[in-house]
Amino acid sequence: MEALTPVISIKNLHKAYDSVMVLKDINLDFYAGQITGYIGPNGAGKSTTLKILIGLLDNFEGEVSVLGFNVKTDAMEIKKRIGYVPENAMLYEVLTPLEYLLFIGRLYQMEDVLIQKRATELLSILGLKEVINKRMNTFSKGMKQKVLLVSGLIHNPEIIFLDEPLSGLDANAVILVKDILARLKEAGKTIIYSSHIMDVVEKLSDRIIIINKGEVVADGTFTELKENVSSGSLEDIFGDLTGGNHEGQTLSNEFITALSSN
Repeated sequence: MEALTPVISIKNLHKAYDSVMVLKDINLDFYAGQITGYIGPNGAGKSTTLKILIGLLDNFEGEVSVLGFNVKTDAMEIKKRIGYVPENAMLYEVLTPLEYLLFIGRLYQMEDVLIQKRATELLSILGLKEVINKRMNTFSKGMKQKVLLVSGLIHNPEIIFLDEPLSGLDANAVILVKDILARLKEAGKTIIYSSHIMDVVEKLSDRIIIINKGEVVADGTFTELKENVSSGSLEDIFGDLTGGNHEGQTLSNEFITALSSN
């Protein structure tokens, strides 16, 4: 049987800020049609990994390729083919959603007619039809997040990187976005998903990678993690691997003690 070719390959990746090593010998392959949850505590190296993969950081050691392109030498070719939805982005809020998406689409060399068609359809599906021509400086965080989501998908990318994409969304929007991600997977898209919402990662992901202190400490399906690490929810497994369960119990006991002291 012929081996699958990874769409993303990371070999011996090391990254330091000044003298602090934030990624230590990361070796990972990602394949088309998978949703991969990439999770870890704050400061574990998640965002640094994503920034390297999308071509925002090139000062690292190791070999990293995306869709066959070297991230150090072919970053622009990679950026043409991927979508990225950060947790917080600086939108040009004096623009309307349609104006902003026209700007984004033109960066990808899309025709204006196609941009306007997709922008109108996608924003309408996300409940923003009535505000498509209103300035975004009055929008809520959730509304801005929906525009951001469309901006990362409008050019129909092959690989989608999501960093806390559900931030600020209401319950109905969360359900809709989860369904959209499932449909994108069915269409063969590769999705790398970073989030602190463990139950969503658990239900959406074909594969879950847990990183802690710059090192991969678990990699597999949720079922495999339960078999190899501990039973319970992904939150329990995450806590066991990163020390969060013990620390949380200790701090909560200290909090209650301090609260009830005279």
